[in-house]
Amino acid sequence: MDILQELLRASIYVSEFCSDTVYKIKNFKEVFEGMKKFYTKLIALLVVVSLVGALIAGCGGGSSQSEARKKVLKVSMGLGEVEWKVMKEDIFPPFEQKYGVKIEPLQIEAGDLIKKLDAMHKANAMDIDIITQDNMQLAPLVAKGLVEDLSQYRNMIPKEVIPSLIPVGEFNGKLYFMPYRPNVEIAFYNADKFKEYNLPLPKNWDELLQVAKTFKEKEGIGRVIIKENLGPDSTVQMFDLIRSAGGDPLVLNDEGSIKAFEFLKEIQPYLSPDSKKADWNTPVEYLAKDSVYLVENWPYTANVLVQQYGKKNILAYHGWAGPVKESHVLGGEVIGIPTGSPNKEMAIKFMEYLMSKEVQEKLVTKLGWPSMRSDAYGKVEEWQKPYFEAINEALKHAEPRPNVVYWADVDKAINGALREIIFEGKPIKPTLDKYHNMIEEAKKAAESK
Repeated sequence: MDILQELLRASIYVSEFCSDTVYKIKNFKEVFEGMKKFYTKLIALLVVVSLVGALIAGCGGGSSQSEARKKVLKVSMGLGEVEWKVMKEDIFPPFEQKYGVKIEPLQIEAGDLIKKLDAMHKANAMDIDIITQDNMQLAPLVAKGLVEDLSQYRNMIPKEVIPSLIPVGEFNGKLYFMPYRPNVEIAFYNADKFKEYNLPLPKNWDELLQVAKTFKEKEGIGRVIIKENLGPDSTVQMFDLIRSAGGDPLVLNDEGSIKAFEFLKEIQPYLSPDSKKADWNTPVEYLAKDSVYLVENWPYTANVLVQQYGKKNILAYHGWAGPVKESHVLGGEVIGIPTGSPNKEMAIKFMEYLMSKEVQEKLVTKLGWPSMRSDAYGKVEEWQKPYFEAINEALKHAEPRPNVVYWADVDKAINGALREIIFEGKPIKPTLDKYHNMIEEAKKAAESK
């Protein structure tokens, strides 16, 4: 009220000032003093209004903002361009329409996701609702408390799920991750070349060695690849070889590990020189250009070779066994919900949706992904069926990599041993002893934290 009175008084002063032809100094001073008082009180009023506005925003405004956030589901995945296209065009829209929510996709690779969630968690500012994560990058998420315990939602897992996929998401008797996308390498081969040289598909190490020798003798260059790129891809290959010989890659100097390196050293002269460069992607090009006739790789290879390159002569089977058993690394991704997910209720619904037959069938037919469900292969095209038969057979022999927080040290040790034994010619047992000790030290350091 006082402010209004001052405003009225000031306006009178201004009126008198402007109408006074004499411009008396006295009147000017009165106007100035009146205006000064008016603006002082006006500023004070504006400050109060601002504080009240902030308070209102913190109450009613914050609630409105929270409700708006419930209409957005932020989903983190690490996908390629083609995979994102299928997600955005075929997977996300039905869910968005059903629940009136907008899915915001986030491209975050497995290693980066751990750092990002950790930073958000420490700042108490989680802004990701649901994740799909590489099953080799799970232990740090649990150890750091970055994901929700999903044990109460265990009954959401479809009865058609492949049973071996469930334990991957369990830690200390609790379920932290749901099955989503299994993956396993299968053996791709050039059927024309095997027929030309009358070679059987190798089912064990002895036959694999003979096939590699034959191709090298007939063509003067190796045509079989075992991945030796000294990265994650060669770690997968060494896991397969070591476990197939009855060894434990986390021990690395046991009898099975020694046998695996002995075999690799024996077959080395007959392998393709591209073995040193082979990763998850390059074998597609090698097979397409007929520079390699046999290589283990991930199933997406089939879709690319047939649909993009028209290479219908590149077929696949489940692969070969070692002296003890057949073993393939169980790769793939699982579903998790970050601790403090802003939209956890919707994330649970989306989690269930991703495990549905509807979604799994689309991922199989459109991307060539193996399915977590045994009933999701009904709609595959005729040309896809032989590849999925190979995948399903390989999955029977699939074993998950151990989820340890010191995995980076294991990876480094395996590839260090591979480099020194195969490329530098160092003796097998002493070298494996050296890297066994490295793994043991990493294990002790992790347990002491």
